[in-house]
Amino acid sequence: MNILIIGSGGREHALAWKIKQSTHCNQLYVAPGNAGSSTIAQNVSIDVEDFNQLGQFAKDKDIDLIVVGPEGALVKGIRDYFEADPTLNKILMVGPGKSGARLEGSKDFSKQFMVRNGIPTGKAETFVASQLNEAYTYLDSIQPPVVLKADGLAAGKGVVISPTVAEAKNVIREMLEEKKFGEASAKVLIEEFLDGIELSVFVMTDGKNYAILPEAKDYKRIGEKDTGPNTGGMGAVSPVVFADAVFMKKVEEKVIKPTIAGLSKENIPYKGFVFIGLMNINGEPFVIEYNARMGDPETQVVLPRIDADFVELLVATAKGELTSKPVPQKKEVAMTVVMVAEGYPGGYEKGKVIDGLSKVEDGLVFHAGTKSNGNDVVTNGGRVLAVTGTGATLDEASAAAYKSVSRIQWDGLYFRKDIGEDLKKWASSLS
Repeated sequence: MNILIIGSGGREHALAWKIKQSTHCNQLYVAPGNAGSSTIAQNVSIDVEDFNQLGQFAKDKDIDLIVVGPEGALVKGIRDYFEADPTLNKILMVGPGKSGARLEGSKDFSKQFMVRNGIPTGKAETFVASQLNEAYTYLDSIQPPVVLKADGLAAGKGVVISPTVAEAKNVIREMLEEKKFGEASAKVLIEEFLDGIELSVFVMTDGKNYAILPEAKDYKRIGEKDTGPNTGGMGAVSPVVFADAVFMKKVEEKVIKPTIAGLSKENIPYKGFVFIGLMNINGEPFVIEYNARMGDPETQVVLPRIDADFVELLVATAKGELTSKPVPQKKEVAMTVVMVAEGYPGGYEKGKVIDGLSKVEDGLVFHAGTKSNGNDVVTNGGRVLAVTGTGATLDEASAAAYKSVSRIQWDGLYFRKDIGEDLKKWASSLS
Protein backbone atom coordinates (compact mmCIF):
# COMPACT_ATOMS: atom_id res chain seq x y z
CA MET A 1 0.00 0.00 0.00
CA ASN A 2 1.01 3.60 -0.57
CA ILE A 3 0.42 5.40 2.73
CA LEU A 4 0.29 9.10 3.62
CA ILE A 5 0.66 10.33 7.20
CA ILE A 6 -0.48 13.91 7.81
CA GLY A 7 1.41 15.91 10.44
CA SER A 8 4.85 17.09 11.50
CA GLY A 9 5.35 16.12 15.14
CA GLY A 10 6.67 13.35 17.32
CA ARG A 11 3.38 11.46 16.98
CA GLU A 12 3.73 11.40 13.20
CA HIS A 13 7.39 10.29 13.30
CA ALA A 14 6.35 7.46 15.65
CA LEU A 15 3.46 6.50 13.35
CA ALA A 16 5.86 6.42 10.39
CA TRP A 17 8.32 4.27 12.36
CA LYS A 18 5.61 1.72 13.22
CA ILE A 19 3.91 1.72 9.81
CA LYS A 20 7.25 1.24 8.04
CA GLN A 21 7.66 -2.10 9.84
CA SER A 22 4.57 -3.53 8.14
CA THR A 23 4.88 -5.87 5.15
CA HIS A 24 1.84 -4.05 3.71
CA CYS A 25 3.68 -0.72 3.48
CA ASN A 26 5.07 0.10 0.04
CA GLN A 27 5.64 3.85 -0.37
CA LEU A 28 5.38 5.97 2.79
CA TYR A 29 4.92 9.75 2.76
CA VAL A 30 4.60 12.30 5.57
CA ALA A 31 3.14 15.77 4.98
CA PRO A 32 4.92 17.91 5.97
CA GLY A 33 7.01 15.71 8.30
CA ASN A 34 10.25 16.65 10.06
CA ALA A 35 13.94 15.81 10.03
CA GLY A 36 13.26 12.47 11.72
CA SER A 37 10.49 11.27 9.43
CA SER A 38 12.67 12.12 6.41
CA THR A 39 15.02 9.27 7.37
CA ILE A 40 12.31 6.59 6.99
CA ALA A 41 9.74 8.15 4.65
CA GLN A 42 9.48 10.82 1.98
CA ASN A 43 8.51 14.19 3.40
CA VAL A 44 6.07 16.25 1.35
CA SER A 45 5.99 20.02 1.80
CA ILE A 46 2.23 20.45 2.14
CA ASP A 47 0.47 22.09 5.07
CA VAL A 48 -1.74 19.77 7.12
CA GLU A 49 -4.80 21.94 6.47
CA ASP A 50 -4.26 22.47 2.71
CA PHE A 51 -6.86 19.91 1.68
CA ASN A 52 -6.67 20.83 -2.01
CA GLN A 53 -2.96 20.06 -2.26
CA LEU A 54 -3.24 16.97 -0.08
CA GLY A 55 -6.01 15.65 -2.30
CA GLN A 56 -4.03 16.29 -5.48
CA PHE A 57 -0.96 14.60 -3.99
CA ALA A 58 -3.04 11.59 -2.96
CA LYS A 59 -4.25 11.21 -6.55
CA ASP A 60 -0.81 11.76 -8.07
CA LYS A 61 0.82 9.11 -5.84
CA ASP A 62 -2.05 6.58 -5.83
CA ILE A 63 -2.37 6.79 -2.07
CA ASP A 64 -4.33 3.86 -0.59
CA LEU A 65 -4.43 4.90 3.07
CA ILE A 66 -4.25 8.24 4.89
CA VAL A 67 -3.57 8.49 8.64
CA VAL A 68 -4.40 11.92 10.06
CA GLY A 69 -2.18 12.88 13.00
CA PRO A 70 -3.14 16.38 14.26
CA GLU A 71 -6.50 17.49 15.57
CA GLY A 72 -6.67 20.71 13.54
CA ALA A 73 -7.10 18.94 10.20
CA LEU A 74 -9.78 16.67 11.68
CA VAL A 75 -11.77 19.50 13.26
CA LYS A 76 -11.59 21.47 10.00
CA GLY A 77 -12.99 18.52 8.07
CA ILE A 78 -10.31 16.73 6.08
CA ARG A 79 -12.42 13.56 5.97
CA ASP A 80 -15.49 15.53 4.84
CA TYR A 81 -13.41 17.11 2.06
CA PHE A 82 -12.17 13.75 0.77
CA GLU A 83 -15.58 12.07 1.07
CA ALA A 84 -17.24 14.87 -0.91
CA ASP A 85 -14.87 14.39 -3.88
CA PRO A 86 -15.67 11.34 -6.07
CA THR A 87 -12.02 11.19 -7.15
CA LEU A 88 -10.86 10.92 -3.51
CA ASN A 89 -13.62 9.19 -1.56
CA LYS A 90 -12.33 5.66 -2.19
CA ILE A 91 -9.08 6.39 -0.33
CA LEU A 92 -9.08 4.78 3.11
CA MET A 93 -8.70 7.28 5.95
CA VAL A 94 -8.10 6.91 9.68
CA GLY A 95 -9.58 9.92 11.43
CA PRO A 96 -13.18 11.06 12.03
CA GLY A 97 -15.12 13.68 10.11
CA LYS A 98 -16.14 17.06 11.52
CA SER A 99 -19.06 15.64 13.49
CA GLY A 100 -16.88 13.08 15.30
CA ALA A 101 -13.97 15.47 15.77
CA ARG A 102 -16.27 17.65 17.92
CA LEU A 103 -15.38 15.24 20.73
CA GLU A 104 -12.09 17.14 20.81
CA GLY A 105 -12.92 20.35 18.99
CA SER A 106 -15.58 21.44 21.50
CA LYS A 107 -15.18 20.75 25.20
CA ASP A 108 -18.81 21.82 25.66
CA PHE A 109 -20.09 19.30 23.09
CA SER A 110 -17.84 16.62 24.55
CA LYS A 111 -19.11 17.21 28.10
CA GLN A 112 -22.74 17.13 26.99
CA PHE A 113 -22.06 13.91 25.03
CA MET A 114 -20.70 12.28 28.20
CA VAL A 115 -23.72 13.40 30.23
CA ARG A 116 -26.20 12.20 27.57
CA ASN A 117 -24.54 8.78 27.40
CA GLY A 118 -24.06 8.17 31.10
CA ILE A 119 -20.27 8.31 31.00
CA PRO A 120 -18.74 9.16 34.40
CA THR A 121 -17.25 12.67 34.39
CA GLY A 122 -16.95 15.80 36.53
CA LYS A 123 -19.78 18.35 36.74
CA ALA A 124 -19.36 21.44 34.57
CA GLU A 125 -21.09 24.59 33.36
CA THR A 126 -20.28 26.56 30.20
CA PHE A 127 -20.11 30.38 29.95
CA VAL A 128 -19.52 32.99 27.23
CA ALA A 129 -18.20 36.57 27.57
CA SER A 130 -21.69 38.07 28.06
CA GLN A 131 -22.15 35.75 31.06
CA LEU A 132 -19.06 36.80 32.99
CA ASN A 133 -21.06 37.88 36.07
CA GLU A 134 -22.96 34.58 36.02
CA ALA A 135 -19.61 32.77 35.81
CA TYR A 136 -18.39 34.69 38.87
CA THR A 137 -21.54 33.72 40.77
CA TYR A 138 -21.08 30.08 39.80
CA LEU A 139 -17.45 30.18 40.92
CA ASP A 140 -18.59 31.47 44.32
CA SER A 141 -20.73 28.35 44.70
CA ILE A 142 -18.01 25.73 44.19
CA GLN A 143 -15.04 24.50 46.18
CA PRO A 144 -11.54 25.20 44.80
CA PRO A 145 -9.35 24.17 43.14
CA VAL A 146 -11.22 25.09 39.95
CA VAL A 147 -10.69 23.69 36.47
CA LEU A 148 -11.17 26.16 33.60
CA LYS A 149 -11.22 24.80 30.05
CA ALA A 150 -11.27 26.69 26.77
CA ASP A 151 -14.03 25.16 24.64
CA GLY A 152 -11.98 24.99 21.43
CA LEU A 153 -8.54 23.80 20.37
CA ALA A 154 -5.65 25.47 22.21
CA ALA A 155 -2.66 23.23 21.36
CA GLY A 156 -2.90 21.36 24.64
CA LYS A 157 -2.61 24.55 26.72
CA GLY A 158 -6.27 25.57 27.13
CA VAL A 159 -6.76 24.10 30.60
CA VAL A 160 -6.00 26.12 33.75
CA ILE A 161 -6.30 24.76 37.29
CA SER A 162 -6.78 27.64 39.73
CA PRO A 163 -6.13 27.00 43.43
CA THR A 164 -8.47 29.78 44.59
CA VAL A 165 -11.79 31.23 43.46
CA ALA A 166 -10.21 34.71 43.24
CA GLU A 167 -7.57 33.49 40.81
CA ALA A 168 -10.19 31.54 38.84
CA LYS A 169 -12.22 34.74 38.40
CA ASN A 170 -9.18 36.54 37.03
CA VAL A 171 -8.33 33.67 34.66
CA ILE A 172 -11.86 33.31 33.30
CA ARG A 173 -11.95 37.06 32.64
CA GLU A 174 -8.67 36.75 30.70
CA MET A 175 -10.06 33.79 28.76
CA LEU A 176 -13.46 35.26 27.91
CA GLU A 177 -12.83 39.01 27.64
CA GLU A 178 -9.16 39.16 26.66
CA LYS A 179 -9.33 36.00 24.51
CA LYS A 180 -6.30 34.48 26.24
CA PHE A 181 -6.56 31.44 23.95
CA GLY A 182 -8.03 33.26 20.96
CA GLU A 183 -11.34 31.97 19.63
CA ALA A 184 -10.75 28.72 21.53
CA SER A 185 -11.81 30.54 24.70
CA ALA A 186 -14.93 32.22 23.27
CA LYS A 187 -16.66 29.68 25.51
CA VAL A 188 -15.17 28.42 28.78
CA LEU A 189 -16.14 25.44 30.91
CA ILE A 190 -15.92 25.71 34.68
CA GLU A 191 -15.42 22.12 35.74
CA GLU A 192 -15.35 20.21 39.00
CA PHE A 193 -11.81 19.31 40.06
CA LEU A 194 -11.37 15.53 40.13
CA ASP A 195 -8.78 14.45 42.68
CA GLY A 196 -7.13 11.24 41.50
CA ILE A 197 -4.39 9.88 39.27
CA GLU A 198 -4.49 10.66 35.57
CA LEU A 199 -3.92 8.28 32.68
CA SER A 200 -4.83 7.95 29.02
CA VAL A 201 -6.55 5.06 27.26
CA PHE A 202 -6.41 4.74 23.47
CA VAL A 203 -9.02 3.04 21.32
CA MET A 204 -9.31 2.42 17.59
CA THR A 205 -12.89 2.22 16.40
CA ASP A 206 -14.74 1.83 13.11
CA GLY A 207 -17.90 3.18 14.74
CA LYS A 208 -19.18 -0.27 15.68
CA ASN A 209 -16.31 -2.29 17.08
CA TYR A 210 -13.17 -1.18 18.90
CA ALA A 211 -9.63 -2.26 19.70
CA ILE A 212 -8.02 -1.13 22.96
CA LEU A 213 -4.37 -0.11 22.61
CA PRO A 214 -1.82 0.06 25.47
CA GLU A 215 -2.61 2.72 28.06
CA ALA A 216 -0.16 5.47 29.05
CA LYS A 217 0.44 8.18 31.63
CA ASP A 218 1.82 11.50 30.45
CA TYR A 219 3.37 14.42 32.31
CA LYS A 220 1.93 17.79 31.30
CA ARG A 221 3.60 20.32 33.62
CA ILE A 222 6.90 21.90 32.59
CA GLY A 223 8.51 21.54 36.03
CA GLU A 224 9.58 18.54 38.06
CA LYS A 225 7.12 17.21 40.65
CA ASP A 226 4.39 18.50 38.33
CA THR A 227 4.95 22.21 38.86
CA GLY A 228 4.63 25.17 36.52
CA PRO A 229 2.36 25.70 33.51
CA ASN A 230 0.87 22.96 31.35
CA THR A 231 2.66 21.95 28.16
CA GLY A 232 1.77 19.64 25.30
CA GLY A 233 3.50 16.89 27.30
CA MET A 234 6.96 16.40 28.84
CA GLY A 235 7.08 12.61 28.90
CA ALA A 236 5.04 9.42 29.09
CA VAL A 237 5.10 5.86 30.42
CA SER A 238 3.34 2.65 29.33
CA PRO A 239 2.03 0.41 30.87
CA VAL A 240 0.55 2.21 33.87
CA VAL A 241 1.02 0.30 37.12
CA PHE A 242 -2.30 1.34 38.67
CA ALA A 243 -4.31 0.42 35.55
CA ASP A 244 -4.69 -3.25 36.44
CA ALA A 245 -7.09 -5.72 34.82
CA VAL A 246 -9.90 -4.84 37.25
CA PHE A 247 -9.62 -1.10 36.57
CA MET A 248 -9.30 -1.57 32.78
CA LYS A 249 -12.44 -3.75 32.77
CA LYS A 250 -14.29 -0.86 34.44
CA VAL A 251 -12.92 1.50 31.79
CA GLU A 252 -14.17 -0.80 29.05
CA GLU A 253 -17.65 -1.28 30.54
CA LYS A 254 -18.27 2.23 31.91
CA VAL A 255 -16.43 4.38 29.36
CA ILE A 256 -15.42 2.68 26.11
CA LYS A 257 -18.61 0.74 25.37
CA PRO A 258 -20.99 3.66 26.12
CA THR A 259 -18.75 6.01 24.09
CA ILE A 260 -18.89 3.82 20.97
CA ALA A 261 -22.60 3.14 21.52
CA GLY A 262 -23.21 6.88 21.96
CA LEU A 263 -21.53 7.70 18.66
CA SER A 264 -23.72 5.14 16.91
CA LYS A 265 -26.91 6.26 18.68
CA GLU A 266 -26.26 9.91 17.79
CA ASN A 267 -25.51 9.01 14.14
CA ILE A 268 -21.92 10.21 14.35
CA PRO A 269 -19.82 8.13 11.93
CA TYR A 270 -16.38 7.52 13.37
CA LYS A 271 -13.38 5.69 11.91
CA GLY A 272 -10.26 6.57 13.83
CA PHE A 273 -8.66 6.91 17.24
CA VAL A 274 -10.41 7.92 20.44
CA PHE A 275 -7.99 9.14 23.08
CA ILE A 276 -9.72 9.04 26.46
CA GLY A 277 -8.18 11.18 29.19
CA LEU A 278 -9.15 9.55 32.49
CA MET A 279 -8.86 10.10 36.20
CA ASN A 280 -8.58 7.06 38.46
CA ILE A 281 -10.44 8.02 41.65
CA ASN A 282 -10.28 5.27 44.24
CA GLY A 283 -10.31 2.64 41.51
CA GLU A 284 -13.16 4.22 39.49
CA PRO A 285 -12.64 5.83 36.04
CA PHE A 286 -13.88 9.37 35.33
CA VAL A 287 -13.44 10.98 31.91
CA ILE A 288 -11.62 14.32 31.82
CA GLU A 289 -11.61 14.72 28.04
CA TYR A 290 -11.70 13.05 24.66
CA ASN A 291 -9.28 13.62 21.81
CA ALA A 292 -9.99 12.52 18.26
CA ARG A 293 -6.46 11.34 17.50
CA MET A 294 -3.47 9.70 19.15
CA GLY A 295 -1.69 11.58 21.91
CA ASP A 296 1.72 13.19 21.73
CA PRO A 297 4.00 12.12 23.48
CA GLU A 298 1.93 9.05 24.42
CA THR A 299 2.16 7.61 20.89
CA GLN A 300 5.92 7.31 21.42
CA VAL A 301 5.36 4.76 24.24
CA VAL A 302 2.15 3.12 22.99
CA LEU A 303 3.33 2.09 19.52
CA PRO A 304 6.55 0.33 20.66
CA ARG A 305 4.38 -1.91 22.86
CA ILE A 306 1.95 -3.05 20.13
CA ASP A 307 2.88 -6.58 19.09
CA ALA A 308 0.87 -6.69 15.87
CA ASP A 309 0.95 -5.42 12.29
CA PHE A 310 -0.22 -1.85 12.81
CA VAL A 311 -1.20 -1.31 9.17
CA GLU A 312 -3.65 -4.21 9.41
CA LEU A 313 -5.31 -2.48 12.38
CA LEU A 314 -5.42 0.83 10.51
CA VAL A 315 -6.96 -0.73 7.40
CA ALA A 316 -9.58 -2.64 9.42
CA THR A 317 -10.50 0.62 11.17
CA ALA A 318 -10.79 2.55 7.90
CA LYS A 319 -12.77 -0.18 6.14
CA GLY A 320 -15.21 -0.71 9.01
CA GLU A 321 -13.95 -4.26 9.52
CA LEU A 322 -12.51 -3.99 13.02
CA THR A 323 -13.21 -6.82 15.46
CA SER A 324 -13.47 -6.11 19.17
CA LYS A 325 -10.62 -8.27 20.36
CA PRO A 326 -7.50 -7.46 22.39
CA VAL A 327 -4.51 -5.99 20.56
CA PRO A 328 -1.41 -8.09 21.36
CA GLN A 329 0.96 -6.14 23.62
CA LYS A 330 4.62 -6.62 24.45
CA LYS A 331 5.31 -7.08 28.15
CA GLU A 332 8.14 -4.54 28.06
CA VAL A 333 7.84 -1.10 29.61
CA ALA A 334 8.32 2.00 27.46
CA MET A 335 9.17 5.48 28.74
CA THR A 336 9.71 8.66 26.76
CA VAL A 337 11.39 11.90 27.85
CA VAL A 338 10.57 15.05 25.88
CA MET A 339 13.45 17.44 25.24
CA VAL A 340 12.27 21.02 24.74
CA ALA A 341 13.61 24.42 23.75
CA GLU A 342 14.58 26.92 26.43
CA GLY A 343 11.57 29.10 27.28
CA TYR A 344 8.89 26.56 26.29
CA PRO A 345 5.88 26.63 26.77
CA GLY A 346 6.41 30.39 26.45
CA GLY A 347 8.59 32.05 23.81
CA TYR A 348 11.62 30.17 22.48
CA GLU A 349 14.21 30.42 19.73
CA LYS A 350 14.45 28.08 16.74
CA GLY A 351 17.41 27.04 14.60
CA LYS A 352 19.68 25.61 17.33
CA VAL A 353 21.97 22.89 15.97
CA ILE A 354 21.32 19.48 17.58
CA ASP A 355 24.40 17.34 18.29
CA GLY A 356 24.72 13.71 19.32
CA LEU A 357 21.78 12.11 17.51
CA SER A 358 24.09 9.54 15.93
CA LYS A 359 25.46 8.59 19.37
CA VAL A 360 22.11 7.25 20.63
CA GLU A 361 22.32 3.44 20.71
CA ASP A 362 19.80 2.03 23.18
CA GLY A 363 16.85 4.35 22.64
CA LEU A 364 14.36 5.48 20.01
CA VAL A 365 14.57 9.16 19.09
CA PHE A 366 11.32 10.55 17.71
CA HIS A 367 11.62 14.04 16.23
CA ALA A 368 8.92 16.58 17.05
CA GLY A 369 10.07 20.15 16.32
CA THR A 370 13.07 19.64 14.01
CA LYS A 371 14.10 20.34 10.44
CA SER A 372 17.13 19.67 8.28
CA ASN A 373 19.45 22.57 7.54
CA GLY A 374 22.14 21.37 5.16
CA ASN A 375 23.97 18.60 6.99
CA ASP A 376 22.63 19.72 10.37
CA VAL A 377 19.41 18.93 12.22
CA VAL A 378 18.13 22.05 13.95
CA THR A 379 15.36 22.87 16.41
CA ASN A 380 12.10 24.02 14.84
CA GLY A 381 9.58 24.02 17.69
CA GLY A 382 9.05 24.07 21.44
CA ARG A 383 8.99 20.31 21.93
CA VAL A 384 11.98 19.18 19.92
CA LEU A 385 12.59 15.47 20.55
CA ALA A 386 10.91 12.58 22.39
CA VAL A 387 13.46 9.96 23.45
CA THR A 388 12.00 6.54 24.26
CA GLY A 389 13.67 3.78 26.23
CA THR A 390 12.31 0.25 26.68
CA GLY A 391 13.09 -2.48 29.19
CA ALA A 392 11.72 -5.33 31.25
CA THR A 393 10.97 -2.89 34.09
CA LEU A 394 10.30 0.83 34.45
CA ASP A 395 13.77 1.21 35.99
CA GLU A 396 15.34 -0.32 32.87
CA ALA A 397 13.22 1.75 30.49
CA SER A 398 14.01 4.91 32.46
CA ALA A 399 17.76 4.18 32.44
CA ALA A 400 17.70 3.57 28.68
CA ALA A 401 15.74 6.77 27.99
CA TYR A 402 17.90 9.04 30.15
CA LYS A 403 21.13 7.47 28.86
CA SER A 404 20.02 8.37 25.33
CA VAL A 405 18.97 11.86 26.42
CA SER A 406 22.46 12.42 27.86
CA ARG A 407 24.01 11.90 24.41
CA ILE A 408 22.04 14.74 22.80
CA GLN A 409 22.95 18.42 23.09
CA TRP A 410 21.87 21.83 21.83
CA ASP A 411 22.07 25.32 23.23
CA GLY A 412 19.38 25.84 25.88
CA LEU A 413 17.79 22.39 25.93
CA TYR A 414 15.60 21.39 28.88
CA PHE A 415 13.95 18.15 30.02
CA ARG A 416 12.34 16.83 33.17
CA LYS A 417 14.50 14.43 35.19
CA ASP A 418 11.61 12.83 37.10
CA ILE A 419 9.49 11.16 34.41
CA GLY A 420 8.08 7.92 35.82
CA GLU A 421 9.31 8.49 39.38
CA ASP A 422 5.77 8.65 40.77
CA LEU A 423 4.95 5.31 39.13
CA LYS A 424 8.07 3.72 40.63
CA LYS A 425 6.86 4.82 44.09
CA TRP A 426 3.37 3.53 43.32
CA ALA A 427 4.80 0.14 42.24
CA SER A 428 6.93 -0.15 45.37
CA SER A 429 3.89 0.59 47.55
CA LEU A 430 2.04 -2.30 45.91
CA SER A 431 4.85 -4.80 46.34
